[in-house]
Amino acid sequence: MKYLYFSLLMLFTSCLSQVKEEKKETPLYDYDVEEKIVELGIELHTPKVPPGLKIKLANRSNNLIYLSGNGPIAHDGERTIGKVGTDLTVEQGYEAARLTAINHLSVLKEEIGDLNKVVKIIKVLGMVNCDTSFENHPQVINGYSDVLIEVFGERGRHARSAVGMGSLPWNLACEVETIVEIRD
Repeated sequence: MKYLYFSLLMLFTSCLSQVKEEKKETPLYDYDVEEKIVELGIELHTPKVPPGLKIKLANRSNNLIYLSGNGPIAHDGERTIGKVGTDLTVEQGYEAARLTAINHLSVLKEEIGDLNKVVKIIKVLGMVNCDTSFENHPQVINGYSDVLIEVFGERGRHARSAVGMGSLPWNLACEVETIVEIRD
């Protein structure tokens, strides 16, 4: 009887160890995302809601993070403003979109703590401040997409819309909102 009890205890312990091992999730990346950000020379900052707005910069629902529209505002408050194609070149619009992506990375980091938890970027809506004759919206918003792909690899590749707007808040060159899937 002692032998049977001991055998059952060993079997139970072995099964429990196996369950614990299965619960350990494999890493999503074969590199550290936050180290990659540093290698790319990207500097994250503490995000702030612009004065007068009554919003959250990020809102979580289960494993999805909805990032509010954000624009090219440097951490010192300097804004990239004007209509792309009129006041700004496509290249300047591209850089504005890159800055917007960095702002979103800062918001995401603040919201989830560790950017290695990003499973994938689901959807991006990129809005370009331009006049009705402008046609290069995708080239501008590529600045945003390129940052996400540089940081998250294939997990950063996303569905996207790039559209023109007659105006944007504070005359910003672009505004982007994004949906991100995360893992706890």
